[in-house]
Amino acid sequence: MDNKQKLQNLGPNTEDKMRIVARWLHEKQGKDIKALNVEGICSITEGVVLATANNLRHGQALADFVLDMCDENKIPFSGMEGYKTGTWLLVDLNDVLVHIFQGESRGFYNLEGLWSEAPELELDLPEDEDDEDDFDD
Repeated sequence: MDNKQKLQNLGPNTEDKMRIVARWLHEKQGKDIKALNVEGICSITEGVVLATANNLRHGQALADFVLDMCDENKIPFSGMEGYKTGTWLLVDLNDVLVHIFQGESRGFYNLEGLWSEAPELELDLPEDEDDEDDFDD
């Protein structure tokens, strides 16, 4: 068995992991979820998932859920930063960094602008029923 096969046996590849995490965030009502492939652009990670939370508790709940689901699915993670303040939570999944922002903080730090040359991963998230209802009125 070569090294690539060994790595594949450790869990999902980076793109699959980004899609899985995006679905988890979506399931818990994370907003404006994006995934960027920063492989070759960033020296510390291969993928970045961004989401916006409604408030402090929502951001903490999103981060808690991601870590709980990683534990349940045996996806290794290194830790989390920013939990107390909650304006920008960072969940380190080794090859994927998950950034959970409050709205104003996301705009201020503008990670999408920082990684503007990174290709965005197609996530195919289900549409929110509430959002559809808003357009029907």
